[in-house]
Amino acid sequence: MSLAIVHSRALLGLQAPEVTVEVHLANGLPSFTLVGLADTEVKEARERVRAAMQHSGLDFPHNRRITVNLAPADLPKEGGRFDLPIALGILAAAGHIDAAALDGLEFAGELSLAGDLRPVRGALPMALALQRSGRGRTLVLPRRSAEEAALVPGLALRCADHLDEIVEALQPVEPGDPPTPVLPRPRPVEVREGALLPDLQDVRGQAAAKRALEIAAAGRHSLLLVGPPGTGKSMLAQRLAGLLPPLSEEEALESAAVLSLAGRFEPADWARRVLRSPHHSASSVALVGGGSPPRPGEISLAHHGILFLDELPEFPRGALEALREPLENGRITISRAAQQAEFPARCQLVAAMNPCPCGMLGSTAKPCRCTPEAVQRYQNKLSGPLLDRIDLRVEVLAIPPEELTGAPDGEPSRAVAERVAEARRRQQARQGGSNAELEAGQLNEQVRAEPEATRFLNTAASRLGWSGRSLHRVLRVARTIADLAEADTLGVIHVAEAIQLRRALPGR
Repeated sequence: MSLAIVHSRALLGLQAPEVTVEVHLANGLPSFTLVGLADTEVKEARERVRAAMQHSGLDFPHNRRITVNLAPADLPKEGGRFDLPIALGILAAAGHIDAAALDGLEFAGELSLAGDLRPVRGALPMALALQRSGRGRTLVLPRRSAEEAALVPGLALRCADHLDEIVEALQPVEPGDPPTPVLPRPRPVEVREGALLPDLQDVRGQAAAKRALEIAAAGRHSLLLVGPPGTGKSMLAQRLAGLLPPLSEEEALESAAVLSLAGRFEPADWARRVLRSPHHSASSVALVGGGSPPRPGEISLAHHGILFLDELPEFPRGALEALREPLENGRITISRAAQQAEFPARCQLVAAMNPCPCGMLGSTAKPCRCTPEAVQRYQNKLSGPLLDRIDLRVEVLAIPPEELTGAPDGEPSRAVAERVAEARRRQQARQGGSNAELEAGQLNEQVRAEPEATRFLNTAASRLGWSGRSLHRVLRVARTIADLAEADTLGVIHVAEAIQLRRALPGR
């Protein structure tokens, strides 16, 4: 009897707990048994491993009783990432490779029937987990997955394209034998420089909406654009990314890890703000995540980026209501009977909608055909608690044709981005984060409102019937406006503009 141990990792949300692949070869009736709470994809590894080893010219122990245990037994395992560890465990247990060399290595990779290594989901979370564990092991991955994992600094990493390459590198070396080949390191990530983003100067007119976009970018506030069709709501939303400052290395890693978990990360897009724009037919699971095993939704895939919801009232009511908690907390916890997973969801929400079913309410070009009851029903698709969590609500009105064709180009994104960056630097120096992230207990200390501004805000809150959450969000927006004006204290003019930018929907 012989036993081999290979180290790998599973995925549980963004966590990558260690998994020990134990392979035991024994005499008896030939069989291949896989245990350890493996799902269907993992159990199918038996056939992939057998075919890959045979096609690669490696001896598969057909006449032995093979038992593979994925420990810990109570941790769910999914995907094809355990193909490579299982194959290496069989070879080590049979004495074809050096079992002692496996102690300092971790493996993950899916095998084709020809023995080629295919990329796996979650390479970045696995690399981050290994780095944080401090075990000092070298991670061996398929080449494409290794290119993702190479973004983690200070990680010992190797890559391979075929099972044969790894087997050759793990051959036992006797005195006097030539050295075994060394697995290569993955090539550096090629980051595309100078990617062109939509420029704000393409939007003519709409001064109020562009001002709201600048404030949203400066304080990381959520934004709702309301107006008739064709007034530039989508154009404005798509230009928000060009106003935001570059991602820090930590933020870029967090964003890339979520995308890697979903299999949607491209190394060439490293350190770029994500813009997710799901269709309005998306379900609540698609927006906030779910499934078995739990997968991240659109709000998590947009982590440190932008989530753009066009035609907001057309989304299912349940899907919109599911956004409440993650918009407030910046995290989403997916709970199922068998397991629980937590995903980050600190994104910037930008939404757009028409004011009524026909879209012409408030337009001077065409009259609105909707009855007051129809307008009310349409706007009531958005609940009060959801609207309460949106910082800025701005009307985007139609521009007359003569003004649209004759108006000069607007201010370029580069100039606006400089003001946004300066405002963010002020926030970082003052409180260590953006204004949208200010807790209620920090507002009095960080906002620094003048007495007249406080009285004005309290009067407005009483007359408009605001909740405590609405009051705090107006304070945060006013603080951002003051930062853009390079003012240390909050004045009446800053509060008045913040109130103006939180107008109710027309007709509601």
